[in-house]
Amino acid sequence: MITEFGSFALILALVLSLAQVLLSILGRYRRSGLMAGAGEGAALATFGALALAFAALVHAFVTSDFSVANVAANSHSEKPLLYRVSATWGSHEGSMLLWNLALTGFGALLASRGRDLPRDLKAVAVAVQGLIGSVFLAYTVLASNPFVRLTDPPVEGRSLNPLLQDPALAVHPPFLYAGYVGMSVVFSLAVAALVEGRIEAAWARWVRPWTLAAWSFLTVGITLGAYWAYYELGWGGWWFWDPVENASFMPWLVATALLHSAVVTEKRGALPGWTVFLAITAFSFSMLGAFLVRSGVLTSVHAFAVDPTRGVLLLGILLATAGSAFTLFAFRAPGLAAGGVFAPVSRESALVANNILLSAATLTVLLGTLFPLIREAVSGEAISVGPPYFNLTFTPLMAILCLLVPFGPLLAWKRGDLSPAFRALIPALVLGVLAGLAALWFLTPRKAFASLGLGLSAWLIVGALAEAAQRIRLFRGPLAESLRRLRGLPRGAWGTTLAHMGLGVFVLGACFETAWKLEAAQTLAPGQSLRVGAWELVLKDVRIIDGPNYEAETARISALRDGREVCALTPSRRFYPAGGQTTSEVAICTVNVSHLYVVLGERRLGPEGRGVWLVRGFWNPLALLIFIGPAIMALGGLVSLTDRRLRLAAGRRREIQP
Repeated sequence: MITEFGSFALILALVLSLAQVLLSILGRYRRSGLMAGAGEGAALATFGALALAFAALVHAFVTSDFSVANVAANSHSEKPLLYRVSATWGSHEGSMLLWNLALTGFGALLASRGRDLPRDLKAVAVAVQGLIGSVFLAYTVLASNPFVRLTDPPVEGRSLNPLLQDPALAVHPPFLYAGYVGMSVVFSLAVAALVEGRIEAAWARWVRPWTLAAWSFLTVGITLGAYWAYYELGWGGWWFWDPVENASFMPWLVATALLHSAVVTEKRGALPGWTVFLAITAFSFSMLGAFLVRSGVLTSVHAFAVDPTRGVLLLGILLATAGSAFTLFAFRAPGLAAGGVFAPVSRESALVANNILLSAATLTVLLGTLFPLIREAVSGEAISVGPPYFNLTFTPLMAILCLLVPFGPLLAWKRGDLSPAFRALIPALVLGVLAGLAALWFLTPRKAFASLGLGLSAWLIVGALAEAAQRIRLFRGPLAESLRRLRGLPRGAWGTTLAHMGLGVFVLGACFETAWKLEAAQTLAPGQSLRVGAWELVLKDVRIIDGPNYEAETARISALRDGREVCALTPSRRFYPAGGQTTSEVAICTVNVSHLYVVLGERRLGPEGRGVWLVRGFWNPLALLIFIGPAIMALGGLVSLTDRRLRLAAGRRREIQP
């Protein structure tokens, strides 16, 4: 009965979403506040109906209702409760329901929180948001309904992919979808601005909080996914340029460019057309990611489905939604005012350079992701584009961007002067050069590019601190004045400092871990050992353990350094009878911010018929910084989001009419 109620709530959400579109459009063109308000109410009701539908699906998974096809295909009664809940969004159908929940949730927030928006602009934005929701809800109801019943239900389900039965994967999709779908509000505001002809400085201010929120969620979601791949897949790395990884990374790059471009439009009235273009592009890339993950055109552990038929429908949604928006932009763009002028040396120019590099990086990732698909479709030849391509194309662009990042906040608007900015960054330059030279001299093997990366990380971190010191006039006046300025520093400034520092921390960890990691592998019998750099791994024994829904071979390994035990590690191999699959469970010993990473391989027959196991060990120096850095960046975004300047009405700012 609850399942039927969930199905009804899903259909009701579709009807309410269509009502949201109709009422909002009528409210706009009849200039009726009552109808526009009814459209906003429909947006809230749509989210409420979706929440009920989602709760009904969660109930079906928690209670192991195998009469529901989705539950029978993706759950098992012996699974722990956490993974029965997370299985709700572990399939194509469930993930689309989560997508719709996030989409209507952001629509409800737009309807209830957009008080500072002009009435007409808000009505159109709510209508556009409702139209997007209607399209995806219709797809879910007609082609991807998670509440379909089985006429002959099985006694047990087939269980969820064991690789997805992990705490990080339980929270990774909600954060990722909050980032993906959060861009839909920015998209709706961009289309509404084009329809209304209100591409203005105030519009850029209205867009920024939504972009910040979506960017922060997306940063956390991508980081959780990378961390899951790092410790769950057992290959010793954290990013492989998998096409599905790229599908989440591209909207992040575009959103980063949008954040910086929106600042230029808000502060100086410049780049209005480019900012709108990025706003449309960001959500278009989010929809592209939804298509790639669910269409079956890619083979990946991250993919939700291999279903070309439904993939074609998703591709149609992408082309219709993004195509309509870009067509509208093409008609409106020629009439957009150029906005404020600025000198080649200015904060605006630095942000433009930032946008050019981020856009070029996005196109590089897009080409590397889609080229194998295009090549196979045209010639039938299957090829792969892996890390070497991205290392040669993407990495140099990011290195140049890292060089420019500290300069931007130190330059004045409209017309800047490089001399004061350069003087403020002398400590960052000195420490960056020293860090690079020290790495090249003291670390073995000597690696020039990695040493350059360490110098860039110091440049970014110290440069961010130098910018904060410049704001409070540290060492340039009385200490009391600097402390007063520090207390009055806007949260947006703190957010910028944290985001740039987080980037530097990430670069430090990525360069160190990639260049100076150590790896060793050997078959060991109990009592034998393996050396990984300065570490000795001694295999004590291997035991059979019964888990809640798996059987595991779990090793006890002692990690010794200089003859002293530092860690006791327990890597394992798990066999899940329900799905007939085997996974590796990595053991990680954290030493400061570095990782000793151990994987237990399959059992083999050794000399005299004794059992031996393949043991692989990795020493990943500073690996934890790879995940701490993005966390600091996301924190910077959330801190900026609390800046009261982003919550103030901006209606008095001058307009840039098309």
